[in-house]
Amino acid sequence: MSEEHTEARRALVERLRRRGYVESDRVADAIRAVPRHEFVPAGRRDRAYDDRPLSIGNDQTVSAPHMVALMCELLDPAPDDAVLEVGTGCGYHAAVTAELLSDGHVYSVEYDGDLAADARGTLGRLDYADRVSIRVGDGREGWPEYAPFDGAYVTCAVPSVPDAIRAQLRSGGRIVAPVGDVNQTLVVLEKRADGSFDRSDHGGVRFVRIRG
Repeated sequence: MSEEHTEARRALVERLRRRGYVESDRVADAIRAVPRHEFVPAGRRDRAYDDRPLSIGNDQTVSAPHMVALMCELLDPAPDDAVLEVGTGCGYHAAVTAELLSDGHVYSVEYDGDLAADARGTLGRLDYADRVSIRVGDGREGWPEYAPFDGAYVTCAVPSVPDAIRAQLRSGGRIVAPVGDVNQTLVVLEKRADGSFDRSDHGGVRFVRIRG
């Protein structure tokens, strides 16, 4: 890992702190730890530490670092949590989440088989294979074999949070998801003991819509 890349990540975290997207040291450390340039196509690596989405092929993007940071802050997983991710993409967001889980695990579902294979390869090469599992499928179905989850997040816009993801969440757990079509809102749902949810909204966002 080059000194240039290390300095670029440090500078990125400082910018995100100033803008209010990073508040906790845990999230700051996670963003600094993950080499975003390893997750984007070679031709875009010179922009890897810009705070912007980047194309990863197949009409998909990796979210801007500030959005990954914000979603991690909102999810706020405990170190031993089991976390469901819907939309692996290139695997960057899963890696950042995994950095927050010293004893936990990320279970990620990706619709596109090519993206899933590439992400699995990158995560394995960077020693995340024992902290992130990926399956190809419809993320709206979650991953029932590993439920219940302590937390879940969605990296693509959904009309509403799918029932299966709600059902697979443990009582007291939290879901973070962009909800909407043309107009999208970043939503947090917290599951009550009776199975209902408290909702809070965290501003307008723009994500690629869920496929399938």
